[in-house]
Amino acid sequence: MDDKELKEDVTSETAAHEEKKAKEKKKSEKDQLKAEIEQLKAENANLKDQYLRERAELENFKKRTHQERINERKYAAQNVIESLINPIDQLRIVTNMTVDNDVLRNYLIGFKMINDQILGILEQEGLKEIQAMNAMFDPNIHHAIDTVSDKDKPKGMILAVQQTGYMFKERVIRPAMVKVNEWSDENGNNE
Repeated sequence: MDDKELKEDVTSETAAHEEKKAKEKKKSEKDQLKAEIEQLKAENANLKDQYLRERAELENFKKRTHQERINERKYAAQNVIESLINPIDQLRIVTNMTVDNDVLRNYLIGFKMINDQILGILEQEGLKEIQAMNAMFDPNIHHAIDTVSDKDKPKGMILAVQQTGYMFKERVIRPAMVKVNEWSDENGNNE
C-alpha cells in the first residue's frame, strides 16, 4: 500500500467515522426531541387538567355565592320577625284573658284585632305557627319539656303545648315547647 492509498483509506475511515458520529448525533438529538415532546405533552395534559379543575371550582363558587345571595334576600326579615315573636305571644296571652269589666273587655277586643293584623302581616312575609297539639313529636320542630302518661293515646303524641313554635319560610325560628305522651308496659307499670 502506498501513501496515497493509505491516505484514501484513512480519509474513508475518517469519513465513515464522521458519518457514524453524525448519525449518532442526529439520533441523540432525535431522542432528545422525542423526550422533550413527551415531556411537553405531559405538561400540557397536566395544565389542561389543572385548568379544568380551576374552571369547575370557579363555577361552583359562582353557584354557591348566587345561592347565598338568594337566601340572604329570602330570609332578610328573619331577625325582625324573631324579635317580634315574644311581644306578639305576650299580647295574645293578654287579649285572651277573661275580664268582667265591659270597658276593659272592649279594649282587649281592640288589642286582639291589632295582634291578629300583625300576625297576618307576618304570615304574608312567611311566618307560620307550628301546629303541635295532637301531632306526633318531631324533634326538628318540637322541644319536649315534659312527658305525660296516657295509655289511651299513642306514644309520642303531643298532649299539651306550653309555648307556640314558629317557622319562617322553611326555617324553624322557635320550636314548639310541648308535653309528650310517653308510657311503658314493662313489668305491668305505667311509667
